[in-house]
Amino acid sequence: MRFHYFLLGAIAIVAPVAGYSAPASDRVDAVRQIAAAVGRVLGSAAACREISPLRVKSMSDTLSDLITVSAVTTEESSAIWQAYNLSNTEGQRAIANRRITCVAAERALADLEKTVTPSQALTPPGQARSLPTVVAPALTGPQPARPSATATSPALTATSPLQSRLAAVSRGVTETEIRFGMSAPFSGSAKELGRQMKLGVESAFNVINDAGGVHGRQVKLVAVDDGYEPTRTAETMKQLYERDQVFGIIGNVGTPTATVALPFALKQRMMFFGAFTGANLLRRDPPDRYVFNFRASYAEETDAVVRYLVNVRRLRPEQIVVFAQQDAFGDAGFDGVAKAVRTLRSGRDSEVLRLNYKRNTIDVDEAVAQLRKLRTPPRAVVMVATYRAAAKFIEKTRDINPPLIYTNVSFVGSTALAEELMLLGPKYANGVIVTQVVPAVDSYSNVVLEYKTALSNYFPGEAPDYVSLEGYITANVMIEGLKRTGPMLDTERLVEGLESLRDLDLGLGTLVNFGRTEHQGIHKVWGTQLDAQGRYQPIELQ
Repeated sequence: MRFHYFLLGAIAIVAPVAGYSAPASDRVDAVRQIAAAVGRVLGSAAACREISPLRVKSMSDTLSDLITVSAVTTEESSAIWQAYNLSNTEGQRAIANRRITCVAAERALADLEKTVTPSQALTPPGQARSLPTVVAPALTGPQPARPSATATSPALTATSPLQSRLAAVSRGVTETEIRFGMSAPFSGSAKELGRQMKLGVESAFNVINDAGGVHGRQVKLVAVDDGYEPTRTAETMKQLYERDQVFGIIGNVGTPTATVALPFALKQRMMFFGAFTGANLLRRDPPDRYVFNFRASYAEETDAVVRYLVNVRRLRPEQIVVFAQQDAFGDAGFDGVAKAVRTLRSGRDSEVLRLNYKRNTIDVDEAVAQLRKLRTPPRAVVMVATYRAAAKFIEKTRDINPPLIYTNVSFVGSTALAEELMLLGPKYANGVIVTQVVPAVDSYSNVVLEYKTALSNYFPGEAPDYVSLEGYITANVMIEGLKRTGPMLDTERLVEGLESLRDLDLGLGTLVNFGRTEHQGIHKVWGTQLDAQGRYQPIELQ
């Protein structure tokens, strides 16, 4: 692809920045066309490992400078960057789908490099970085001098006030702030889950803010209460988007509420990051562009615990039943157990009994009655429930079937469950299993020690908790994505920044990875078991 004629024509329209008189609409349209053309080239080049990222960055910086001096308003700048991001994605897909080769991508990049001289290459030593120079023939007649970043025009660095203002082109992003939203239960029977998730996210945000923020911006959280009811989630999501003007969503709590929150976020093309749920609706194949998960899925948690029960505790698959919330959360966990059982039975049909209870209640009587009627008592129950309902079920069934093994998925709220059971007595807590998607809070790993320090500094008196630890780690993954995206922040660029995140070592014992076809950071599941003192001890699931 040859760019000379295209850029030469466009630069004549862009020239008003240097004192010419083309209409602003023509100028912005020309730069938008340049951005789209350059975006495709840089997108395909970035997807090729054999092409140096420094070459791509040099051209990207040059384009950034051209946009800086060409766009007058934030709306113009946003429109130009949107054109660039869309075409950049097209370029990456062209390589992935093999519509073009890396050889062709390298030729196109070389052609672009000949056409546009990177601004840094023209900057004499000791002087501020100049604006990009487009190679063009001399124009006839006297022409005014082109402005440059000198003493009267400050250098456009990533931290300059001008660059920050130009970067603030997204909802919820200003010169000084990036605003995220969270819809979670802060009232009702699951309120402890929302409270702990918020504590974890805010602990991580407070740490980075006290260190100067991300590219000079403070990261803020706006949390609203949906009571763990989908009917309320529609209003909370609308409030976060319209009234609170958040940039993206982080740490939403729950599967039934996600069935409402997720479509809203996708319709607005808004980041939906690190939800506290392992449901498959957030893990489509291929993944939704704006949805990223940190944690392992419910399918992975239930598969791990079913294999543990069969391979380690020597149960037969048909000796396992499920106690589940009667909604999308319960469905997700039950489906995971059923799939794991089918796999262990080599695909043979094996019906798994499901005992239900209603969301936001502790009415487990019908489930207990079903359990009593079974001719052959089960040996284990996989519970897909919140902490109060799970504790009530254990209370009412412990004496009916004393050898019964109780297991829970991570969403139960480990600390709250332990507290509920210890109020009943040690025999109710002892031996209860919870699968976790983060390391043990009693461990001395780097990430846990950092989390405990942050929690004690910003929320003194709060005890370490598995849910708040997940919130803390989730927020730190987001912070890393923001750092990699750079000061010119919008959702499309953040997606690209997150998808470039490879082998991030947070001290978890497993690395965090994202990619274009992988929007779940980790797949590891840890095992824990309560003792008679109400403390979680690690167990090997394999």
